[in-house]
Amino acid sequence: MRIQRIPFPKMRPLPWLKTRQVGIFAGLVAVAMIPLVGKALLQNSPRNLPEFINRLPDANDQAKMRQQQMSQQDFEAANALRNKQVSEQTAKLLKLANDLKVEVDKAGKDTLSLNAIRKADAIEKLAHNIKEKMTVQATTPSTN
Repeated sequence: MRIQRIPFPKMRPLPWLKTRQVGIFAGLVAVAMIPLVGKALLQNSPRNLPEFINRLPDANDQAKMRQQQMSQQDFEAANALRNKQVSEQTAKLLKLANDLKVEVDKAGKDTLSLNAIRKADAIEKLAHNIKEKMTVQATTPSTN
């Protein structure tokens, strides 16, 4: 058996190599242009927004905004007043508790005076009152 030689044409440089280089170059140019195109797109105003979104508020809207602002201010004022009352009542509670402690220490270990029992009752009521004021959930005015 004899091996026969097959003639092959001379190999040329691969055409896909050049195409690959051109593709890489085009990709780099595209990536470099992304910030420029993005900036240009952000400068244009949106065209598909309805007119009423960008309009100025009319008299009704202004009145509604004033009312919401006033109700927000009222809410903040009521909250500040409540905080002040809780603070004052807490100071009073502390004073009553200290007075009761002094009175119990004076009276002795096994005896309590009627005045000490009244102070303990007042402390209990005041503590309950403070707890109620602290747990009050005041809601903000509705924005509708």
